[in-house]
Amino acid sequence: MINPATVTVRFRDCDLMGHVNNAVYLSYFEQARMHYFEQLIGKDWDYKKNGILLVKNEVTYLKPVLLYDQPEISLHLNAMGTKSITLDYRLTVDGDLRCTGSSKLVCFDFESQQTVPVYEEMKDAFEGLKNQDS
Repeated sequence: MINPATVTVRFRDCDLMGHVNNAVYLSYFEQARMHYFEQLIGKDWDYKKNGILLVKNEVTYLKPVLLYDQPEISLHLNAMGTKSITLDYRLTVDGDLRCTGSSKLVCFDFESQQTVPVYEEMKDAFEGLKNQDS
């Protein structure tokens, strides 16, 4: 099991109301993806050769995250298609659910500029996320 990604809330992440700005959550999700990708497929993955494109994001804001909060983000496999992977996120602060989200990623060959089937190494690695607790 992979430990959730931890995020540091920066002063610049917050709006005038003292909440983390809505657009910043997508950066937090990106940090969580990279945290999980590093552990699932390693630091040496060649993203130029075995590309991945982000094609869709969804965010549901439940409660605000504030400057001194210490968010944790868990990532789970929602679906794996022929060429795409859909990941779900759960952002919590001290166990309290503050935000959920999802991202759809498509495997992409940058040389031919075409989508390609999900890489076998990713299929095997991400299948383990399906069985983690939500």
